[in-house]
Parts: sequence; structure tokens; C-alpha cells
Amino acid sequence: MLCEECGLRPATIHLTKIVNNIKVERHLCAECAREKGELAFVASPHFSIAGMLSGLFSQTDDQPGSPPGEKCASCGMAYDDFAKVGRLGCGSCYQRFEARLDPILKRIHGSVEHVGKVPNRVFAHLNTKREIGQLRQKLDEAVRKEAYEEAARLRDRIRDLERPGDPK
Repeated sequence: MLCEECGLRPATIHLTKIVNNIKVERHLCAECAREKGELAFVASPHFSIAGMLSGLFSQTDDQPGSPPGEKCASCGMAYDDFAKVGRLGCGSCYQRFEARLDPILKRIHGSVEHVGKVPNRVFAHLNTKREIGQLRQKLDEAVRKEAYEEAARLRDRIRDLERPGDPK
């Protein structure tokens, strides 16, 4: 593939820009990309992932948290150090800076709790445990309402699910 700008040299730089949900792809040679300024962020000697994400870590006036300069009691890392490096010093930092980390995690992941994937080999077991928990709640409600036939049916279903070795 030749450079889209000069049409002479092979395109070695492939850029994808998405602006207002419109995707634009450009294929340029290194010289044309340099002339157009498309490599400025890569060629910068100060480029780092932590620097790129620093906008997420910077504290705003409306953001709650520990006072500036406060440090983790375990490792001595300050929040400002975390903002520069992009990594926390230890597990205790999560508790120490929780109020400042929660908004960042929510912005990045959409939640402050892990809701990742469940391995297939564990899914059936977890699904069964979740179903048993729901049935127990329904059982308690049926007993409160004195619906004993429904309670007996729920009890039997729970026993079936809890029985080891049986297919569920």
C-alpha cells in the first residue's frame, strides 16, 4: 500500500481517528506523517501512559479525598506520586485513597466493583449457589405468609440443588 499523501513511498504509518462517531483511516509513509505532525505524540521524549492518563488522576476542587500531601501509612506513597507514576505503591493505598480512586475507577470502568467474567468451569456452580440463595429468600417469604405448600415445594427444590453428585 502506498502513502495516501505522496503516493510514492510505502505506507508504514496507519492512523485511525474517530471524531463524532465518524471513523477516518489514513495510511502514510513516515516522512509524510512527520511533515503532517501525526507523529508528534509518539516522538515526544516525555510521552508516557501515566502522562497520557494524568487527566484522570488530577484532583479537581469538587473531588473528595485526602488532603494534599497525605501519604499511605504502609508504603509512604502520596496521591500526587500515584498521579505521576500511574501505579499505587501497595494494597493499603486503595483504602487510603479510596475516596479519590472511586470516581476514577467509575469513569474508566463504569463501576467501582469488579464485574468481570466468570470461568465456564465455575459458572454452573455459582449459578446454582445464586439460585439456592434466591429460593431461600422465597422460602422465608412463603413461611412468613403461611403458604406452607409453596414453602414445601421450595424446600424440596433447594434440597435437590444441594444434593451432591446429582445433575442440576
